[in-house]
Amino acid sequence: MTTTGSVKSSNGLEWPNIEDTIDGNEIDDESSYPEGGKEAWLVVLGAWCAMIPSMGLLNTLAILQAWISENQLAHLPESTVGWIFSTYAFFLYFTGAQTGPIFDAYPVKVLVIPGSIGMVASIFLFSVSKEFYQYLLSFGVLGGISASLLFNPSLSAVSHWFLKKRALATGIACTAGGTGGVVFPLIILYASPRLGFDWALRIVGFACLAAGLAACCLLKKRLPPNKKAGAAIDLKSLSEPRFATTALATFLIEFAVFIPYTYICSHAIHAGLDRHTAYLLNALLNAGAVPGRALPGYIADRFGTFNTMCITSVACVATILALWYTAGTNAAQVISFSPLFGFWSGAAISLTPVCIGQVCRTEDYGKRSGTAFFLASFGALVGIPIAGAILERNNGSYEGLIIFAGALYLAALIAFVVARGLCVGWRVAVLF
Repeated sequence: MTTTGSVKSSNGLEWPNIEDTIDGNEIDDESSYPEGGKEAWLVVLGAWCAMIPSMGLLNTLAILQAWISENQLAHLPESTVGWIFSTYAFFLYFTGAQTGPIFDAYPVKVLVIPGSIGMVASIFLFSVSKEFYQYLLSFGVLGGISASLLFNPSLSAVSHWFLKKRALATGIACTAGGTGGVVFPLIILYASPRLGFDWALRIVGFACLAAGLAACCLLKKRLPPNKKAGAAIDLKSLSEPRFATTALATFLIEFAVFIPYTYICSHAIHAGLDRHTAYLLNALLNAGAVPGRALPGYIADRFGTFNTMCITSVACVATILALWYTAGTNAAQVISFSPLFGFWSGAAISLTPVCIGQVCRTEDYGKRSGTAFFLASFGALVGIPIAGAILERNNGSYEGLIIFAGALYLAALIAFVVARGLCVGWRVAVLF
């Protein structure tokens, strides 16, 4: 990819005029993308439905972790319980390395149908689990793999229909995670006292079944099958500095984002909030994430995806270290952190795939996205248990955990700045 000049926009900033080439091939023909219309937006709706179960449950980790840590698995340390939920996040991204080339070569329903069935089965098995290994296998392994079969094809399908509006379309689809992250915790919180925790989870399972059926009907590809996509993991692509630094930035931000998402409820209980209020913070965080995934996409289409990621990363560092770290037992500060972090962290889910799409050809997007998220999966796997171990080492104090999360976000910010610089140079005015 080589920069050959720039074009001034009406606000005086510059869009790079990039001759996007990788191995001598043009990345995208802008004129071939629908950029809208009934068919394209129905695909976005299908992606939204597919992300309700996959990302909705991912965003419900805080209440699930707090609940089973205090009830079913109260005898186990935080670092051990954390493996259940980090395994879910791990397989969500790790399996993308396999789903990417399958998406490139076959119809999207080959992935979405088994993913929908697996998600429902995972939730129902989770509802009858009693032991650690049962939770790990039902939710962590089966749930994570099934979620990947929904999440990764959804992102790839949207990229087939949008280029200039890709960030906005992806952001709209990703609001499903925030929506599920609001609805699912409320179901668990209010249905559990009346019906029990088991039946509360089954209600969530039925909601996921309906969303999966809709996704199977609406999701489809635009480009013809590319059965020459090659290996599942394109490690050779890491020799390209632009893609390698973008993949590193994705790894770091996925490493960081799940720590607050998982420990927000437990921290609130530690800070002195009653359990009902603490559990509601999970829903409040995701209420902030809904606009936090759509609005950055709208802004990114106008001011650049990498620019937007840098700004949101700065905001996350400030929110974690200036607000969460200093909260102590201040209930107002603890509560206000949830929607603010939810909003600013939303771009970690909605815009990282778009960043990857900017440094590869669309027909190779499935494979490149799978490679980047394959690497990110290891950050997701170890992040929660490491945070739990830090928590135990500090005798239940959350200060070390919060500093760890803030430092990871700072490292992610640096990686995004470097990736942007390698792509278009170091001029601040360039929109990229």
